[in-house]
Amino acid sequence: MQTTQRDNRSLGDLFSTLANQTSTLVRQEVDLARTEMTQKVTRAGRDAGTIGVGAVLALGGYLALVATLIIVLDLFMPLWLAALIVGALLAGIGYALIQQGLSALKRLDPAPRQTIATLKDDVAWAKEQTK
Repeated sequence: MQTTQRDNRSLGDLFSTLANQTSTLVRQEVDLARTEMTQKVTRAGRDAGTIGVGAVLALGGYLALVATLIIVLDLFMPLWLAALIVGALLAGIGYALIQQGLSALKRLDPAPRQTIATLKDDVAWAKEQTK
């Protein structure tokens, strides 16, 4: 035998409770979206920093290669070989860091997926509450 418990609250009380719960739910969803977007912006900032470091190293490599060219043309001494090696190494490292940062930014999904999923659940919950 199944017993059902009757809710003696008025229709106004029920709607008031529903409005309060919906308001709380919306606030929680906004907080979740804010948290999720903060995490994504932080990750994007870190990836942009990697690109910046890569760009600085690539610039250093470029300057070393330019210095190498100047030394080769002006002095034609073994010093150019050292400058060429350093320049090529810095340019290669800089290029690799830039590619790493760009690749990470391409993989970054800017949509707040967790918030979207919970919003769908919330809509289903709200529909269920109004039946």
